[in-house]
Amino acid sequence: MSKFFTALPLCAALALMAPQNGIAQTATSETATTQEAEPQSGAATQVQDQLSLGEDATKDPELGKPYTQEVIGAWEMRCIKTEAENDPCQMYQLLDDGQGAPVAEISLFRLPKGGKAEAGATVVVPLETSLPQQLTIAVDGGKARRYPYAFCNPVGCYARLGLTPADVQAFKRGKAAEITIIPALAPDQQVKLSLSLEGFTASYNKVSVIEQ
Repeated sequence: MSKFFTALPLCAALALMAPQNGIAQTATSETATTQEAEPQSGAATQVQDQLSLGEDATKDPELGKPYTQEVIGAWEMRCIKTEAENDPCQMYQLLDDGQGAPVAEISLFRLPKGGKAEAGATVVVPLETSLPQQLTIAVDGGKARRYPYAFCNPVGCYARLGLTPADVQAFKRGKAAEITIIPALAPDQQVKLSLSLEGFTASYNKVSVIEQ
């Protein structure tokens, strides 16, 4: 009997000690986890300062600034932000050398009715272009038309085109137009640029009438 009473207090003592040790270990573990999860306030502020919260990508463009309203086929609708209800827009396409390097660009717009030209276009080519040999455009391998250069500035040389109703119809029916320019340093060579007419009709129906 003495052995029984001696063992009982010992078992009770061990039972009382076990929960206390477990609670102590849990508290210590939770404290360590909290310290790891909560960085020091100075470090947290530094991280916050380095993060970008982003901005609304669809916000309205600034007044007087150009922007792309939409893309229709191979054409961008390039507009200028104004205070008017409808911003003036032109059709735009960047022309490359066939390997992705940009060479020229074209902007196209409609003109008021009553004139010989139904639409107008501006083609910008590199400065080292032979101006006397002019610029030619042919739709789907048809008969080419030649246009003179109007002026040059640090950006490039400009040809201002007047497109007749027949020209516009050819663009609407065509698949591609070929623009040919002559390098000033190699007048015996031709640089042929492909102008895609994909989406031309849909873009032309939306483009603005520009008063000249």
